[in-house]
Amino acid sequence: IKMAGDSKFPDMHTDGPEKNEETEIVVNVGGVRQVFYGDNLNQYPETRLAELINCLSGGYDSIFSLCDDYDPGKREFYFDRDPDAFKCIIDVYYFGEIHMKKGICPICFKNEMEFWKVDLKFLDDCCKTHLSEKKEELEEIARRVQLILDDLGVDASENRWKRCQKYIWKFMEKPESSYPARVIAVLSFLFILISSIVMCVGTIPDLQVVDPEGNRMEHPTLDSIETVCIGWFTMEYVLRLISSPNKLYFALSFMNIVDVLAILPFYVSLILTHLGAKLMELSNVQQAVQALRIMRIARIFKLARHSSGLQTLTYALKRSFKELGLLLMYLAVGIFVFSALGYTMEQSHPETLFKSIPQSFWWAIITMTTVGYGDIYPKTTLGKLNAAISFLCGVIAIALPIHPIINNFVRYYNKQRVLETAAKHELELMELNSAEGKASNSRSEPEDFAREGKEGPFCSSRLKVSHSDTFIHLLSEEKHYRTRLQSCK
Repeated sequence: IKMAGDSKFPDMHTDGPEKNEETEIVVNVGGVRQVFYGDNLNQYPETRLAELINCLSGGYDSIFSLCDDYDPGKREFYFDRDPDAFKCIIDVYYFGEIHMKKGICPICFKNEMEFWKVDLKFLDDCCKTHLSEKKEELEEIARRVQLILDDLGVDASENRWKRCQKYIWKFMEKPESSYPARVIAVLSFLFILISSIVMCVGTIPDLQVVDPEGNRMEHPTLDSIETVCIGWFTMEYVLRLISSPNKLYFALSFMNIVDVLAILPFYVSLILTHLGAKLMELSNVQQAVQALRIMRIARIFKLARHSSGLQTLTYALKRSFKELGLLLMYLAVGIFVFSALGYTMEQSHPETLFKSIPQSFWWAIITMTTVGYGDIYPKTTLGKLNAAISFLCGVIAIALPIHPIINNFVRYYNKQRVLETAAKHELELMELNSAEGKASNSRSEPEDFAREGKEGPFCSSRLKVSHSDTFIHLLSEEKHYRTRLQSCK
């Protein structure tokens, strides 16, 4: 064996490109030995393994630019890489496609493919789905961490209004940011409950009063409580709108539209009560006011802003549109078939309750959903047999898609908990690395310390770069954060 200064190995003999197909190389990846032949590797000449065939004539510099070590006696290349991922990647030379084994992190596997210079197009579609899901998780973790960092950081270049706007936004929108913010969130939750209770209690006849025209109306005390609640909702919405960093997105958000719908009926009713009587008849005004008051039920959806469970249910239903569509399709087909059969079979009875097929739809709905009000029911033997089959089919039709919907809910709920834990873990790593960076900086030169003192609290800390193959790119682009992603482990 020659020393590293030699440019060639004495035992290497190359007879030109025509012999490459007969070349045999031995690769040792993490203790796993594999033997490859040139005819297989040359199918993809741009990959790292194919480049090993032609690197032997280039000496140490060429060889060690491709591998970690080389044994010229055995002509064996050594790589300090993941052997499990390597076993999957070499399938491209034999089958033309790659399947990722279960249990391997998709991001780590992608990095392994990049190291071996194998294009991602050879990865099977099912494995690409796992990779895209993991990328979405990384982006979500990066977004959560970045939001927390933005809240903690203070930009000295911002004017007083911008700082005040950011403080109000955190105060109204992020209960976890401070103790007063938690108090505001609890008060908002209580006002929603009180307003909903007042709306329900106001319909009790014993608690209503009679106006001079003889019409029943809500008790003045309940009206006063309603006015206070609406005043709180209005102030809350205006403060959140003023402090919002993106007002257009804020106004078009679904939950904020719900907030507007919960507030708007009160002011429209107030305007119609005082001004509408001059423009239209009093009875029409009262009907319009009653129609608007029923819109107050929208405020119950405001609870979703303070309940992670309701938010998880909403997102799970969004992911279950296909299953919900199947459920509706099964029920629609069954309703049409059994209502038509019920109408046909009940025509022979003189006292039939099935007057038409559209009227029979109602019977089929309450039968297949096992509600059974009893207002419409069959009287013939065949009609009763048809009813028995219809509710059995209804139970099966409802039960089949329920399990996937429940799985979507559980999967999304667990995913949110994992993402939240991963974001907290990233922050803990940043704090640890920041503390280590400050300790090392205390031993650095005075001018370095003075220069870091002029930077922000996070920009000044020299975060240690992790040697892991997975890190959050979004955090490393602008603020130079590069930390391990524990959720991939």
